[in-house]
Amino acid sequence: MENLSNGTLSVEVSGHGAELCSIRKNGIEYLWQADPEYWKRHSPVLFPIVGSLWNGVYRYGGEEYAMSQHGFARDMDFSLTGKSANDVWYRLEADEATLKKFPFRFVLEIGYRLEDNKIHVLWRVHNADSKTMYYQIGAHPAFYYPDFSPSAELKGYFSFGKAGASVCNDLEYILIKEKGCADPAAVYRRRLEEGKLPIDTHIFDKDALILENGTVNRVTLHAPSGKPWLSLTFDAPEVGLWSPPFRNAPFVCIEPWYGRCDRADFTGEISERDWIQSLEAGETSEKSYTIEIF
Repeated sequence: MENLSNGTLSVEVSGHGAELCSIRKNGIEYLWQADPEYWKRHSPVLFPIVGSLWNGVYRYGGEEYAMSQHGFARDMDFSLTGKSANDVWYRLEADEATLKKFPFRFVLEIGYRLEDNKIHVLWRVHNADSKTMYYQIGAHPAFYYPDFSPSAELKGYFSFGKAGASVCNDLEYILIKEKGCADPAAVYRRRLEEGKLPIDTHIFDKDALILENGTVNRVTLHAPSGKPWLSLTFDAPEVGLWSPPFRNAPFVCIEPWYGRCDRADFTGEISERDWIQSLEAGETSEKSYTIEIF
């Protein structure tokens, strides 16, 4: 476990999955501590897929490959490649085991950098293969609700920033339909209350709310009093909001994604998956998001 501290924030990062495991400010823990009664992870990095594949498989080059939800990177040991006072970097490379699941040679680098009350989460994906690589990458950080009470119906609020506007007054999202896969044709709309979405005990009864098309680039979690608690900013085209359905769990996830689960009944090639990312041979992509603690 590697530790970073800048006098404002203290964080811990594990080499297993290059996973952020703790965010503390003024003695308060903000990141979910992986109690397996609800969910055994803190903030896994999702690679080389986000979400579920239809029937657990994808197709490439006439072959069919099986892969479990969210890919394999979160369950692999990364190498520590650099550390300074304010940042830490990890690296994962394709090997014979990954090539059986994902037939592309890749290098995945994950970094965490502290700046005042912010944590910049940095991803570099390099295609070390001689062919075009198709992939997805995403975040899955879980945060404690502020002032959580198991008996309270209201857990807090979300507010949203959107491209071209400081706040979002209407929310559009899609839902999981079956087998962990989405129905993008069914779009749900909710009018926000003074720019906020109340988070109650039933908001995730149908699993994650998935916001598409890059219309939201900032999500803020507020306490039940309305006080801002933390915020994520990103340029990802998708963001998922999730807590375990029907569990009244004390945490919520805010998940920027470059990709998402398959649409229900999808049987095309990996290159045709919704929100798929691609890299030509030798290319590198750099992506990031920022966690701000108030």
